[in-house]
Amino acid sequence: MRAIGLPATFEAWQAAARALLREGVPPGEVEWREAAGAPASEAPPAGGARVPRQFLDVARQAAGASDPGRWAVLYAVLWRLVHESRELLASTRDPDVRRLNGLAAQGRREAQQAEMQEVLALEQQGGGAAPFVPTRAGLDELRAAAARCEGCDLFRHATQTVFGRGPSDTRVVLVGEQPGDQEDLKGAPFVGPAGEVLDRALGEAGLDRGRVYVTNAVKHFKFVERGKRRIHQTPRLPEIAACRPWLEAELEVIKPAVLGCLGATAARAIFGPEFRLLRERGRFIETRWAAKTIATLHPSAVLRGQDDAEQARLYAMLRDDLRLIATAQRG
Repeated sequence: MRAIGLPATFEAWQAAARALLREGVPPGEVEWREAAGAPASEAPPAGGARVPRQFLDVARQAAGASDPGRWAVLYAVLWRLVHESRELLASTRDPDVRRLNGLAAQGRREAQQAEMQEVLALEQQGGGAAPFVPTRAGLDELRAAAARCEGCDLFRHATQTVFGRGPSDTRVVLVGEQPGDQEDLKGAPFVGPAGEVLDRALGEAGLDRGRVYVTNAVKHFKFVERGKRRIHQTPRLPEIAACRPWLEAELEVIKPAVLGCLGATAARAIFGPEFRLLRERGRFIETRWAAKTIATLHPSAVLRGQDDAEQARLYAMLRDDLRLIATAQRG
């Protein structure tokens, strides 16, 4: 029996699992032990078995669960993906797959609960961006103040604050998630590949980008470095909450007739963490910020479509929701 001691992180398990696969050690011969002070295994050389991206996503979520048996389940599924079938995850009634999915759901619940506790503490302490936001300020003053914001740790690595752009007398505000790589470098929202998708969809929907105020729920780029690339990371709830005072200040100044949320992060920033985008997109809901508030896909979701047909379907969903906004803002 091979005893593996590791820190309770997905990365530590991943490195150990890769090494075990290379040695051909089956799941039944491995005993996984969590050890807070255990050194992480060194990453094995590049190459080796490749697994579906879906497994990596689900495995990362499952690794966040508090169940000590999660590492054994992860390795059992990984072993079978490599040695039996890459389509294993489609077998939702398979005992190992059911256990993996259950752990992933548990990990998501526990992560959200922990984040909500952080948000509550942040709000009780009056932290985040609130101390940096000037009162009774216009957009220009808010933009200048936001450039000096240190309300969360994201400012430490981002190039600059990316504040909203557009006219203050607009009837339409669109809120995205956060700046991307190009937005971080150029200092303006939606100027990268996702911005190109948005511009095309706005045009086809009958909305003039120059007459729309575009901003993000989070004003600094969150990323991890992989070689020379900066890879987008989804903001956590505490980071969204920390940045919320800037978004609220923008909306207080503009008072839009129609508010559009682009993607799940923006929707949860406006509607709350329980909002489910694919279930509730495409319909107007009254909020404190606008009588007509609607959620749709983020333009980057179109770019992530698996093939041309999938991208076309997602693009049509985005465009059609923007058409609803175009019609509503004329009412």
